[in-house]
Amino acid sequence: MKKTVVLASLGALAQETRLDVFRLLVQAGSGGVAAGEIGDRLGLALPTLSFHLAQFKHAGLVLARRQGAPLSMPRTMTP
Repeated sequence: MKKTVVLASLGALAQETRLDVFRLLVQAGSGGVAAGEIGDRLGLALPTLSFHLAQFKHAGLVLARRQGAPLSMPRTMTP
């Protein structure tokens, strides 16, 4: 793995709310979790959640399959 990819991934996880979101995604596994459900379960407003998810997408930590589909981690990141 390239150093820049590792740094981007670690940087995205170096925040309490994003770490909570990431843990939820890990627990969900390959089926993913809808963004609305993540917001409900963690008590996050959708604009706040959208900001945090953008950080994950930039770091390559989540995939959005399509509009309305659950978010999931790339196969290379799944446990």
